[in-house]
Amino acid sequence: MGIVKRRYLIGVLAGALAIVVAAVGTAFATNMDQENVTGPEADAAVEAALVITGGGTANEVELDSEDGAVWEVEVTRPDGVTVDVRLDGDYGLVVVEVDEEEEGDDDD
Repeated sequence: MGIVKRRYLIGVLAGALAIVVAAVGTAFATNMDQENVTGPEADAAVEAALVITGGGTANEVELDSEDGAVWEVEVTRPDGVTVDVRLDGDYGLVVVEVDEEEEGDDDD
């Protein structure tokens, strides 16, 4: 195989690899922003969040990456306050924050 053909082949392969890397990165980013995650792991995140908040209603489960968290569960506590419970990969508490969207609703 001539040097020109090799360089062409290397260029084509490098381009194809770049496309694959971009597609995987986009899929990963989309998955991280996905709302209302379901399945056994999401169920475990909800269970952990409800224990932490002392009950309530889980409104939404998302994958998260803030503050070292893996999961974010939005919970309306029994007292009516909506909070975001962020959990690590082992469903341990990272932080509980009052839901900012809920706070903004009072300004209307």
